Amino acid sequence: MVVHNIRMVLEYDGSNYHGWQRQKNALAVQQVVEETLEKLYKRKIRVIAAGRTDRGVHAKGQSINFKVQDNPIPVNRLPLAVNSLLPSDIAAVHAEEKPLDFHARYDVKSKVYSYKILNRKYPSPLLRNYSWHVNQPLDIEKIKAAMKYFLGEHDFASFQASGNCVKNTVRTIQDLYLEKHGDILIFRIKGNGFLYNMVRIIIGTLVEIGLEKMPPHSIPRIIQAKDRNLAGPTAPPKGLCLEHVEY
Repeated sequence: MVVHNIRMVLEYDGSNYHGWQRQKNALAVQQVVEETLEKLYKRKIRVIAAGRTDRGVHAKGQSINFKVQDNPIPVNRLPLAVNSLLPSDIAAVHAEEKPLDFHARYDVKSKVYSYKILNRKYPSPLLRNYSWHVNQPLDIEKIKAAMKYFLGEHDFASFQASGNCVKNTVRTIQDLYLEKHGDILIFRIKGNGFLYNMVRIIIGTLVEIGLEKMPPHSIPRIIQAKDRNLAGPTAPPKGLCLEHVEY
């Protein structure tokens, strides 16, 4: 028997799921994907993901891997076969065979997330599941001035969810920039790893700065304090999207 290690890239709308990871009493993306693969391969399949997305978070480039014996489906046709069985809010967009020691989580070099904000007085029904509606004007220049302080290697303990037990809270932010398209703001952040809710807390803090509730130069002090209470609120999950995973 020959064992094949398959890497697949998934795109999904997280609105109707309780995050990526399997749950006992709620439907998660992982469960749907594994059950779909089990229908195809007629055997138990367990997938490994590059990272766990929370309830309501979306993905354009979630990366997974799984192993199968005597793969009966050509890898170039696998996305087509998988998509014929998946619901319309999840899709496989790429598949390839990798060496047996490839691990979708442990081999990650960096991840890229985006976060979308609708910054206008009135909400948009079309963007309600894909953006955070901030109805007060934001000072874009102050936000940009604050963003530079996040770049590089720092202890991001102030920017992780309270109660998280991760021992090492040092991470490196390789890039952070902001695109403005009319009343839509899109943040893009690239790092070698992220703490639980780290991206959403960074965004929530930048919005506080944009609302002039704290100055841009407060960021170094917040980082140094390692105190979650000093950072801004956690931005809603619906504006967040896992864009790309690099190996």
